[in-house]
Amino acid sequence: MAPGVVYTVVGKPSPRELEDLCDEIDAVNAYQAKERDIYQLPQFDQDKDKSQFRRYNEARDRVKEFYLEQHTKQTVAFNLKARNEFRSKLLYFFGAEGQWDVVGDTFPVGCAFDDRIIYGSESFEKNEDYGHEIYGTKFGIYYPGIGLDNVMLSWGHDEYLYHVVKDQSTLPPEALAMIRYHSFYPWHAAGAYTELMNEHDKDMLAAVRAFNPYDLYSKSDDILNVEELKPYYLELIDEYFPQKVLDW
Repeated sequence: MAPGVVYTVVGKPSPRELEDLCDEIDAVNAYQAKERDIYQLPQFDQDKDKSQFRRYNEARDRVKEFYLEQHTKQTVAFNLKARNEFRSKLLYFFGAEGQWDVVGDTFPVGCAFDDRIIYGSESFEKNEDYGHEIYGTKFGIYYPGIGLDNVMLSWGHDEYLYHVVKDQSTLPPEALAMIRYHSFYPWHAAGAYTELMNEHDKDMLAAVRAFNPYDLYSKSDDILNVEELKPYYLELIDEYFPQKVLDW
């Protein structure tokens, strides 16, 4: 890896910069999904103009710099600290250290970094856990069939929201899996880390794969009518969040 290639955030990027990076990450993931042809795309996708997504070649350089920083800094030590402090996408400007601990694809920490993670295992060479006598081994602190519920995934808004709602909602297991794993592309798109799965995870994998095209292709910059949509979402809140006020 060339020295000095890791992207460093100077100050706090604006919300628009964070949103732009999210769009570019989506563009890269959409391109890779199309190349792999792993999803049976829903009908709305067949009619959707893909030009609204940035071209893969235009996005990939900035996205690569982002991932090199993320892959360097997402360590076991950081993830234990993050879980204690419970950072979030919502709290980006109050506690998160940069974009790398808010957005991006997720992956396990505490075991060897699989080469099927975006940009490969070599992108982790500056991570202090890379080649570690325990964390650098295939199973690390885990064991075969441990179940993904017991695996520590890299910290970001997916992991944060999952930990917030798993004990404060009546969401079914499939919905919780969609929240936690939709950015876990090495697993649901590339087939990595299957040796850590248990029987429950096999069912969840099917749900996450069914959800993923909607995550990639259903986004729009159109301004929505809040008053029109509010009754629908309030009904869902009543059904799945009966205590109404959540501990964030």
